[in-house]
Amino acid sequence: MKFVITGHKGLIGSSLLEQLKKRGDEAILLVDKRSGKDIMDLDSFKMDGKADMLIHLAAFCKINKTVSEPSNAFDNNVLGIFKVLEFCRKNKIPKIIFVSSSRILKEEKNPYTASKIYGEELVKAYSECYGIDYVIIRPSTVYGPFNDHTRRLIDIFILNALQGKELKIFGDETKTLDFTYIDDFIDGFLIALDQKNKEFNLSYGKGINICWLADRIIELAGKGSKTFQKKEISQPQDVELDISAIQKLGYKPKIGIEEGLRKTFDWYKDNLDEILKSRSIK
Repeated sequence: MKFVITGHKGLIGSSLLEQLKKRGDEAILLVDKRSGKDIMDLDSFKMDGKADMLIHLAAFCKINKTVSEPSNAFDNNVLGIFKVLEFCRKNKIPKIIFVSSSRILKEEKNPYTASKIYGEELVKAYSECYGIDYVIIRPSTVYGPFNDHTRRLIDIFILNALQGKELKIFGDETKTLDFTYIDDFIDGFLIALDQKNKEFNLSYGKGINICWLADRIIELAGKGSKTFQKKEISQPQDVELDISAIQKLGYKPKIGIEEGLRKTFDWYKDNLDEILKSRSIK
């Protein structure tokens, strides 16, 4: 299979690209702002051959920053998916894999979830109008041993604990999230890849208490402290996905939070100086 991928420099993209190459698939165009190719300039890029599909991972995914500045969602996610679908249409790419978000399943609405809902609907519109097949994947809090400049929750918690800082919980003692170890996520992604015009929630399938998570990371680090903050605007307080659709295709997550957290923590600890230097954190 020959494919185009956006966002290949992130946690998910780098792992996915590695696995696709291992199984013999060929990337004919890589698009990521971090490597000098902005998705907004997609029209100017040339493919090395004809693509069988386009995998669209690139997005602005910090919900709180889309609340404080809604243009972050519009400029990156709304315009981004339009650019990608037009690229598919004009270059006759027959299939798109769109990475949406599990947050659209919750009642809380914000500029980020709105941009992802728009993306899903536009993908379906291009399928109906132009015959472009699709798979929509909705992740939930993916984590793993990776220098994650996106600053997801586990990344923030581990780095803060290792530096003896606060681990801030925006909510109360009951808050939960459904964490997905990167290896499990990629396994599920590769299963979903071969489907046609389907939508899949992809996670471990179990809500994990954030208070417990903070305590466990502080225990592993031997330092740090836990504090509770006011709930952020339009942020869900309980997340646990129904992953039955992808499970019916053979998806079986293997890495629970205890094992995945330990693997991730050990990697961060071993690479702490390099991580802090890369982010100019002192």
